[in-house]
Amino acid sequence: MEIYRDPEKITRFLVSWIKEKFGVAGAKGAALGISGGIDSAVLAALLARSLGADNVLGVIMPCHSTRIDEDYAMLLAEAIGIRTVKADLTSSYDTLKKEIEKTLPELNALSSANIKPRLRMTTLYAIAQQYGYLVCGGSNKDEITFGYFTKYGDSAVDLMPMADLLKGEVRALAEYLGVPREIIERPPTASLWEGQTDEAEMGLTYDELDRYIATGRASEATEAKIKAAITRSGHKRLFAPMAKLPENL
Repeated sequence: MEIYRDPEKITRFLVSWIKEKFGVAGAKGAALGISGGIDSAVLAALLARSLGADNVLGVIMPCHSTRIDEDYAMLLAEAIGIRTVKADLTSSYDTLKKEIEKTLPELNALSSANIKPRLRMTTLYAIAQQYGYLVCGGSNKDEITFGYFTKYGDSAVDLMPMADLLKGEVRALAEYLGVPREIIERPPTASLWEGQTDEAEMGLTYDELDRYIATGRASEATEAKIKAAITRSGHKRLFAPMAKLPENL
């Protein structure tokens, strides 16, 4: 059974959806982080097609990153014609981590790594507000379902146009929208540390996750892993619980 939808029809729908949301918000354009990965590449291409490339600003935010991330980000920007700015967050990250560790034990690897996407969102919102732009995020359905994102980090955006796309559909859109081949073939990574890949960290492949989300079918072990991740990450897909005082208080 074919689980992926037609990329041309998806593109047509999302371009219309993006135009509508920006029209309602009265926003002048879009800001997004570009990392040289396929998700941000597809998002940038969709935004350029929807709003015009001149109204899309790709923000490159190295933070103890490899040089290839920036090279791929520039390759994408040149291919689709969007503007870029660069904000190197390495020293800000080092300073913040050092200040936190003055009163705490040394931060573990995951706590340290998650500072990076939160710093990037702070940077994106400062830049977007300066221009009157909306911040857009490239999270896909696999990541949102599994909880593979940083709370108040890469999920802290104004719009998520790709939130209902399986990873295979993101790949198909990349082909359809003309994303450079090097980016399409690059192993998906959040670049939180050297050598990190999405699939290794999740402990399963995107193809397995696509199939389970679309059909409910997976091996017993894979299904158990996905269900546990969905339960564990439920709080990340919700607003924080808000207390409501009783009327007779």
